Amino acid sequence: MGMSNNSSMDNTDSQAVLNKIVIDFMREQKRKSFWRWVLRALILLFILWIVYQFISLRYENPPTTSTSHVGLIDIKGTIFANQEASGDNVSKALDKAYKSDSMKALIIRIDSPGGSPVQADYIYNAIRYYHDKYPKIKIYSVCVDACASAAYYLAAAADEIYANPSSLVGSIGVIYNGFGFVDIMQKLGVSRRLQTAGRNKGFLDQFSPTDPAQEKILQSMLDGIHQQFIAKVKEGRGKRLLIDDDTFSGLFWIGTQAKERGLIDGFASSGQLARDIIKIDNIIDYTYKENVLERVSKGFGTAMANQLPAALGIQPGIQ
Repeated sequence: MGMSNNSSMDNTDSQAVLNKIVIDFMREQKRKSFWRWVLRALILLFILWIVYQFISLRYENPPTTSTSHVGLIDIKGTIFANQEASGDNVSKALDKAYKSDSMKALIIRIDSPGGSPVQADYIYNAIRYYHDKYPKIKIYSVCVDACASAAYYLAAAADEIYANPSSLVGSIGVIYNGFGFVDIMQKLGVSRRLQTAGRNKGFLDQFSPTDPAQEKILQSMLDGIHQQFIAKVKEGRGKRLLIDDDTFSGLFWIGTQAKERGLIDGFASSGQLARDIIKIDNIIDYTYKENVLERVSKGFGTAMANQLPAALGIQPGIQ
């Protein structure tokens, strides 16, 4: 009986060991199979990325042509550093356009309500740089639905400006806006606790009462930017500009009124301008477009910049 029991136990133990070996082997095979599929997926993604980059390169760099043509650069949407209509992107487009020896004129087509005065000035200066470097290539601005504020700032860099009779043009002014929550906080019985090093560090804090001295400082800043805006418009438009009390007041006008005031030179779309005024039908679009990889990288970089300090437990000290 003892020997029989021992034999049975040995068989059971052997079977358990064998089962364990089989299970471990199956797990190992599954693990290897998983990583094989991961590797194949990565290789496929890499191949697709190479193909996409090749297609994007061909798309972003139009084939060179010896045929005379008009260059076109689109500026759409708000003008800020992190938007498509940024100084950096427009500069890249200008650089690409002027590499063509057969470009005879350039159209800057604008459809924007405005944006950053800094980015507008970057674009204005870039346009004037190429204008002075290649004086034989005339530059035209074409306003679409809107060409206001910072958009008109950069439009003024062109030799001539065209629009539609119904386009919104102008708004030569500077704005700061925000909200004040002091009254509602008082009704709720909530008090603001703000402590700074530097008496103007809490400049125009929305949860604190307004400070007349700080409001005066802000107005001085806005006036300074406004004067820079005015100077660039005068430089670009020259004697064509009708100057009165409304010109630099921040008002905007429809195209017909803008023409009477010398803000634009005539009415035409980019196609009409090329055909009827420049007398060249062939148009090549040099607008700089970020590819998917750049947009994803930028978005990932922004997300990491926002999330990493919090993940590391770092609290911002200077804002």
